[in-house]
Amino acid sequence: MILTQFYPPDYAATGQLIAELANHLSELGMKVGIFTGQPGYAFDRDNAPKQERQEGISVQRSRTSRLWPLRIRGRAINGLLFCLRTAMHLLKVQRRYELLLITSEPPYLSILGYLAYRWFGLPYTCLLYDLYPDVAVALNVLPSRHLLVRFWDQINRHIWKSAEKIIVLSPSMKERVVKKCPRIESKIHVIPNWADSRMITPLKKPKNWFARQHRLTERFIVQYSGNLGRCHDLNTILVAAELLRDQPIQFLFIARGAQLDACQERVERANLKNCRFLPYQDKEVLPYSLTACDLSLVSISPGLEGLVAPSKLYGILAAGRPVAAVCAPHSYLRDVLAEAKCGRAFDNGDGEGLANYIYKLSQYPHYAESMGLSGRQYLQTHFTPEIVAKTYYEVLNG
Repeated sequence: MILTQFYPPDYAATGQLIAELANHLSELGMKVGIFTGQPGYAFDRDNAPKQERQEGISVQRSRTSRLWPLRIRGRAINGLLFCLRTAMHLLKVQRRYELLLITSEPPYLSILGYLAYRWFGLPYTCLLYDLYPDVAVALNVLPSRHLLVRFWDQINRHIWKSAEKIIVLSPSMKERVVKKCPRIESKIHVIPNWADSRMITPLKKPKNWFARQHRLTERFIVQYSGNLGRCHDLNTILVAAELLRDQPIQFLFIARGAQLDACQERVERANLKNCRFLPYQDKEVLPYSLTACDLSLVSISPGLEGLVAPSKLYGILAAGRPVAAVCAPHSYLRDVLAEAKCGRAFDNGDGEGLANYIYKLSQYPHYAESMGLSGRQYLQTHFTPEIVAKTYYEVLNG
């Protein structure tokens, strides 16, 4: 059974990834159950069926709706309510399952896995999308020496020691976890996210209805698509936009998140006519929105390397678009871009370097196109759902 607060019709990336993973594990012969919450980030509805079966997967949703999902306090309250509902569900069904796969959404959900193991002998594996409380410290929500932070770290160590396996998304995240708890290094597995290269395929802008509809075919388009949250470096991108304000280059933000309002306000104050905003797109539109650009952006805020891993990278690679990443010098993103030969990485704060790179690519569009195709080829040999699901299957089977 997979425990996750987010699941379709939510468009949150973690929920979409879990749904695809569950489908592929089911195809490999695993019987998979999902326990999740009601949608808080869906496009057109606030409720989903309490029970349903999807391609052989059993989905059970809690009755608890989510309040203020974009606010820190709201997310904390929603997470606690979901944990309570999950605990009640585990009491009913703990004998039906052989293993729990517990996501870090919400970040304290894994406590239930530890309790289920102690009380019922039910083994569990932790899937860490984000590393808490470190993210809260890096975002200045909590001071590093706060009593809650130290208590949270202690709880994490107990949970990780009792887990069957720990799955992280990047080598730098593994380093962070090992530093906190060296004894568990042998049970940590690095399994990246993925994108479906059959659903998302390269498409030239003149043939792309999304690009034509939004008048994106005549200029060099630099796109940021996805969550614009506190973990993403917005400042470096906007500095580059300011430096390129007089060039035939447009920055397109297809985003939602905690920093969106601040981003729009800054663009308006600076009178940046080269920046444009569109709402989040449904999953069915992604093959067209992700290919409606000439260059895509990925960013991680300073101090957050190894704490988060942007899943948007893999969709960009599938779309055959080059990547400009804003990240720390030791980021795993640099290794991926170098191996895939699909773009360049820039230090946080290097808006000038990013602007120069964007301008050069705009002058050599064929070079940008060749880098995008190189990235897609790399994804097809490393990061497809089939490849990654087999790795999950082997790890979960022990």
